[in-house]
Amino acid sequence: MFKAKKSRAESAPASGGYNSIEVARICGVSLRQLQWWDERSVVSPRQDGHKRIYSRDEVVEISVIAELRRKGFSLQKIRRVLRFLQKDVGKRLNEAISSSSDVHLLTDGKSIYLEDAPHRIIDLLKNSRQPMFLVSVTDQVRRISAAADPKPAKSERSGASRKARAV
Repeated sequence: MFKAKKSRAESAPASGGYNSIEVARICGVSLRQLQWWDERSVVSPRQDGHKRIYSRDEVVEISVIAELRRKGFSLQKIRRVLRFLQKDVGKRLNEAISSSSDVHLLTDGKSIYLEDAPHRIIDLLKNSRQPMFLVSVTDQVRRISAAADPKPAKSERSGASRKARAV
């Protein structure tokens, strides 16, 4: 007569995506904000039943959006940045992560630049006629990667230190 509730897994699915709770924690946004951005097609993750599953690139986009929102950018200006990121950032991010250079997004709300050379970043900042906002995209990717890597449990760390002392 009664159906038993199926237990739901709390972790990300095997496909390597991030669920809404993980994305909210990593990017520092609320679950409602993620839902609102999905409803307005700012960032639309794939659906797995009622769950939203975000790819790594979408989490990077959300992280950049959150930074720009904290700096006061309107959604209209953020959409312009997102269009630019979706066109150019995929290949550049893979290059930046594999090399030693950092990638920075600079924008004044009208012009958008994705730079990896420090001298070009300085030239852009010196020659701009209005304030430029800088977001380190590489730092966002590193933070996401660090949050995704499983950390050893406390008992595992203390066991390793006990072994080192015993020798």
